[in-house]
Amino acid sequence: MANRLAQTTSPYLLQHADNPVDWWPWSPEAFEEARKRDVPVLLSVGYASCHWCHVMAHESFEDETVAAYLNAHFVPVKVDREERPDVDAVYMEAVQAATGHGGWPMTVFLTADAEPFYFGTYFPPEARHGSPSFQQVLEGVVAAWTDRREEVAEVAGRIVADLAGRSLVHGGDGVPGEQETAQALLGLTREYDEQHGGFGGAPKFPPSMAVEFLLRHYARTGSEGALQMAADTCSAMARGGIYDQLGGGFARYSVDREWVVPHFEKMLYDNALLCRVYAHLWRTTGSDEARRIALETADFMVRELRTAEGGFASALDADSEDADGRHVEGAFYVWTPGQLREVLGEDDAAFAAAYFGVTEEGTFEEGSSVLRLPGDVGPVDAARVADVRARLLAAREERPRPGRDDKVVAAWNGLAIAALAETGAYFDRPDLVERATEAADLLVRVHLGEVARLTRTSKDGRAGDNAGVLEDYGDVAEGFLALAAVTGEGAWLEFAGFLLDIVLEQFTGEGGQLYDTAHDAEQLIRRPQDPTDSATPSGWTAAAGALLSYAAYTGSEAHRTAAEGALGVVKALGPRVPRFVGWGLAVAEALLDGPREVAVAGPVGGELHRTALLGRAPGAVVAAGEGPGAGAEFPLLVDRPQVGGEPTAYVCRHFVCDAPTTDAGELAAKLGG
Repeated sequence: MANRLAQTTSPYLLQHADNPVDWWPWSPEAFEEARKRDVPVLLSVGYASCHWCHVMAHESFEDETVAAYLNAHFVPVKVDREERPDVDAVYMEAVQAATGHGGWPMTVFLTADAEPFYFGTYFPPEARHGSPSFQQVLEGVVAAWTDRREEVAEVAGRIVADLAGRSLVHGGDGVPGEQETAQALLGLTREYDEQHGGFGGAPKFPPSMAVEFLLRHYARTGSEGALQMAADTCSAMARGGIYDQLGGGFARYSVDREWVVPHFEKMLYDNALLCRVYAHLWRTTGSDEARRIALETADFMVRELRTAEGGFASALDADSEDADGRHVEGAFYVWTPGQLREVLGEDDAAFAAAYFGVTEEGTFEEGSSVLRLPGDVGPVDAARVADVRARLLAAREERPRPGRDDKVVAAWNGLAIAALAETGAYFDRPDLVERATEAADLLVRVHLGEVARLTRTSKDGRAGDNAGVLEDYGDVAEGFLALAAVTGEGAWLEFAGFLLDIVLEQFTGEGGQLYDTAHDAEQLIRRPQDPTDSATPSGWTAAAGALLSYAAYTGSEAHRTAAEGALGVVKALGPRVPRFVGWGLAVAEALLDGPREVAVAGPVGGELHRTALLGRAPGAVVAAGEGPGAGAEFPLLVDRPQVGGEPTAYVCRHFVCDAPTTDAGELAAKLGG
């Protein structure tokens, strides 16, 4: 019999709809039930492509005995962290504070007032490695609840008070300047892995936002060291196993510091951010490799993540069926020498093994290898590589595919819109701009819908029940602004303004600090507020960037002031933890550069417009259009006539404008092109 999760739109919750556990979605009714029955709440948080979430579900939540015990002694509540990042953030902070580490699945025991008193992540079915079994944990919690209730209440109260005391200092002593960005660069240099690219050791995550900062810092200051770190990191990832050498697109992270073996799930947000970074790297250096990776990653997103409604799905699983029908990680992507021979024959298999680093002992499990480009095979025949790659890809298409998490997350679609719009414009791929526009249409139609507030997720064209959080507003506005720059359609600027007005009204506190949830959102035990980037830009810095761009487009003082207020936190954190505030530092570079405002009185897609889009000046905003109506679309185009009837570009910053130019070369020079 299906439980209550069968009514939800979350693919993760739907995976648990047939569990014998009597799951509730996060709702006031669940806590009311716990109060009525006088039992604790078991909160289990995960997401659809999370490997260990699947393992724990299979071992424990599908087990009739465990389920019966759970149902008798708890109100079990299941949360998709991607649908409710606010719930996830609040309890993850408590888990990390209590245990020193966190992760998913997250398992938290709560009182009927939603106050946490015992925590963990994955619990095995049998006790091992000093970790109790899940059944032992459940029995221990029931014993404490029954026999030591005062102690439980005291612990819960202490944790909640501790969390409430962690209000954020916003660093309100002004905006980050030259000194802070220089210190941030020094900090990144210290953590840089000179041998393999990237930052820190294993596991190693793709540092897309830090690379964006490095590219902007180079554009503004000419720092060769910043460019070198960015270019070498991007090249190492492109040649590593973290990049899918056959189908394009990036896996979540590398388990080793050499980028050889990835954690195989592919997330929309990583691919959107990296697609844009490689496009910007190409814009900076003209690197053929960067161009190839940007386009292959864009094509991967469209081919494998696009939904029937025109949005982009959240993720592809790490696991899929192998040849023996077992569900294992990486099965879709890895190869043995024997499998290469089967598809390619002896000669081409030997060539492919050398080219892609496939060995007899293997770089992954059970003698299989992750394809990468070890680069020690000397000059190669490009046509032969293309042929081998095409045949392997065709053979791989016959394998059982990894599962796909089909929900559309507003924030991540905003990132994808920005990436596809810019990549399409740079490389003359109007189809990619069209895909970006279709995704933006879906967000307006379904996620904004009737309520004029952003909904976090949708599935199959139906909006979910959860309100958008700050990252949704910031990233969707960012995507709309990029689309406005590329298409010359001022409607996208208007939609961005509409979203950013809600940020000013609903998410902004005193002194420029921002909150992750709206003033009128559901009240949790603490109002979440995190300015640091994790796998995506934090809502705080995403909003700061979009506010700054919007102010440059419109001259709005309120939006500029809000952006500067929000950047106080980057002044505080940038020099100390640059890896975790990369997007904030990238926005700081835009602020230091102006950002520049480029108005092109001329055709959209014309030479001057394209030159403007290819300018490297950090965070420059571009408006293009001609004719009497252009000023109505973009305030930047008001009173900017063509000179001598020729398309004309105007470049301004800090309330000062250069002389207008009709010459593309001169415009490129003004924008660091």
